[in-house]
Amino acid sequence: MTGRLPAARAAAWFRDCYGSEPDGGWLAPGRVNLIGEHTDYNDGFVLPFALSRGTLVMAARTGDGLLQVRSRQVRGNVAAVAVAGLRPGSVPGWAAYPAGVVWALREAGYPAGGARLVIDSDVPRGAGLSSSAALECSVALALADLYQLGITRPALAAAAQRAENDFAGVPCGIMDQSASLLCEAGHALLLDCRSGETSQIPFDTAAAGLELLVIDTAARHVLADGDYANRRAECEQAASALGVPALRDITDLGALAGLGDPVLRRRARHVVTENQRVLDTVAVLRAGRLAEAGPLLTASHESLRDDFEISWPEADAAVDAAIGAGALGARMIGGGFGGSVIALAPAASCGRVQAAVRARFAGEGFSPPRSLGAVPSAAAHRVA
Repeated sequence: MTGRLPAARAAAWFRDCYGSEPDGGWLAPGRVNLIGEHTDYNDGFVLPFALSRGTLVMAARTGDGLLQVRSRQVRGNVAAVAVAGLRPGSVPGWAAYPAGVVWALREAGYPAGGARLVIDSDVPRGAGLSSSAALECSVALALADLYQLGITRPALAAAAQRAENDFAGVPCGIMDQSASLLCEAGHALLLDCRSGETSQIPFDTAAAGLELLVIDTAARHVLADGDYANRRAECEQAASALGVPALRDITDLGALAGLGDPVLRRRARHVVTENQRVLDTVAVLRAGRLAEAGPLLTASHESLRDDFEISWPEADAAVDAAIGAGALGARMIGGGFGGSVIALAPAASCGRVQAAVRARFAGEGFSPPRSLGAVPSAAAHRVA
């Protein structure tokens, strides 16, 4: 088994689809960003960890110059495109992500060629758990092995990010792809998004008697719908008005007085304070004081809700109910406007927290939430 995804089932499906054996299987995980939201494209700090859930690709190299892709999650939708003809905008829908990876690798000088792929995933789409990066990174790792590209993992993450930015049209930062390719089990990944430097930060919730719950609010988001791009543009405008390359360069909140636009001031204030929250969280995790991360998570949510204005009613309700039931802290995760919430709680209180969130959602008339435990897991790897 690869998490909940049986490689044998995917291999059998590959044979059914193509009438031949796959050359191997590769799994890339989704991720939870513990803290550091919308800081990555501002050259700031982030602290994600890899989930046990992921995307599995069974793949075979071909000599016909075609990329053929099928997904168990998108039945009846088969993509077959000529690798040499790949251009941004040439492949619509979900297939733009794997096709974009081939294109980005070739653009970077790596001779990725034809391949047959089948894809299976247990990362919920639109839940803020980076299903798109899991897809990109599983395909990228498969192609790197199939074609013996000799590419480093940071370079592979950069190619996957370019696939999402320039081919699929989603202006994400580098965090999601880095988490999927670089995380270690039992750790969160401190990533400096300017320098690319990384550190593995111990994050063993079980040893501390805690659990990190992921609460899927069932409100779906689509990052390509413009809101995410608008926030990124506002951050760039704020940095330009302040005369700095990126908001990462502002560490004194007093400097934000130079922003005459109150909206830009709020956006910048979130980024500046969120970067500091990441560093503060790293400090308490390194000291083994995991419970002290709770208030930092809640402060992050309040900043995302009030200054960055990307929360949504279900997220606010989940955070409020979780904390009221004994969680040490909680916040929305992901790009915003839908997706998931995380809650850090004593292990003995998790059942009560989940029940309180369910009851709150029922009372508000929201769709029922789904919860899962999040255990820091290994990065992308070959499984077959």
